[in-house]
Amino acid sequence: MSRLEPTFTDGAGFGTSYPARVADLRLHIQRQNDLAPAAPAPVSMASVLPGGRHRARGLYVHVPFCFHKCHYCDFYSFVDREGRSGDYLAQVARDVDWTLARVEGEIETVFIGGGTPTLLTADELRTLTAQIRRFPLAKSVEWTVEANPETIDLEKARVLCDAGVNRVSIGAQSFDPRHLKTLERWHDPANVARAAGFLREAGIVNFNIDLIFGIPGETLADWCADLDRALAIGPEHLSCYGLTYEPNTAMAKRLERGEFEPCDDALEAEMYEATRDRLEAAGFAQYEVSNYARAGRECRHNLVYWRNEPWWAIGPSASGFVAGHRFKVVPRLGDWLARTDQADAADGTDGAGQPVVDHEAPDPARHASEALMIGLRLAEGIDARLEARAVALVPARVQVIAKAIADGLLERDATTARLRFTRRGMMLANEVLMELV
Repeated sequence: MSRLEPTFTDGAGFGTSYPARVADLRLHIQRQNDLAPAAPAPVSMASVLPGGRHRARGLYVHVPFCFHKCHYCDFYSFVDREGRSGDYLAQVARDVDWTLARVEGEIETVFIGGGTPTLLTADELRTLTAQIRRFPLAKSVEWTVEANPETIDLEKARVLCDAGVNRVSIGAQSFDPRHLKTLERWHDPANVARAAGFLREAGIVNFNIDLIFGIPGETLADWCADLDRALAIGPEHLSCYGLTYEPNTAMAKRLERGEFEPCDDALEAEMYEATRDRLEAAGFAQYEVSNYARAGRECRHNLVYWRNEPWWAIGPSASGFVAGHRFKVVPRLGDWLARTDQADAADGTDGAGQPVVDHEAPDPARHASEALMIGLRLAEGIDARLEARAVALVPARVQVIAKAIADGLLERDATTARLRFTRRGMMLANEVLMELV
């Protein structure tokens, strides 16, 4: 299997605790194969979206600050908060103004990711969450914030809870100091449970723990110990990703220099199987290739992505999908802060909006193909109507699907006729998906 798109990992577009890019499998595969065209110059959000108001179920806000750049991470972040967080928060307020003037209906899910949102001070978090509360949030809104275990204390946990945050995703990655060192992930493993304790004391009982397997030097016993440590903390959700060597990351460069050997494919497969067995025995259901939840605790925000539904995006490097338009906000803080068009619109907001790149205009054919690729990652699969549309667009998909069914990788539900991966197929999902592109 290719280390550029490992069978057991999510690839650059599917880090579900980094949802700005979760819906980008097609573009990711193109870029890995040097097929994607060079990105054009940024354009304003106002030139991307049609006039009027638009419905979207979700809202993603990107906080780019980190106190350390982990070696495996290729998401936009940088180690410098002092002197920049004030400018960042002021620009968020202006972009909330612009977006609010174009929102129709209620926002059902919010995700504040990064970066490390909890690197902000308690007062800064209070300012940021106050901006989010200006949106028409549904009473049943799911509001998630990513957190590093070293940057959560009781005061910050209470600020989040008081604001309405009801779900937190804790980036543990591993409980073994050796493997954390390999990842250049600097936190005390004991602080994962400490952070969870602060959240519970503040009133947030729904939290996710992120873990990574397939780390160089990791054994099956090491990985099972990580799963057991995570389960002992009592999360409602677990995201378990195979390590990906993304181009231009420190991990990829270290691999190229021969500093370590990647995890053996057979061992990685054993780790994947052990994950499902252990978590299912503990009461977690696998509802997506890399995500497991107790009943009713699936991440509703990430389901917006996987079901190809629309969401707004604010912040440098944040990706959005509104009115059929896909876009990515310019991926550098300085460029995001430096707006070239500050003319006031008729509604009193900045008429230009955020500068965006990678804009894709509505295309029903592409939309159906994306829905196929993303939806199949879910245990629920896709309905017969979507399958028919996707096959009509690319007739060769009939043979790919038929072969995957014959090989025991795909199946159709006998009652609903939904196409979905089998248990074995989930482990080999990316191989099938790459054939379906």
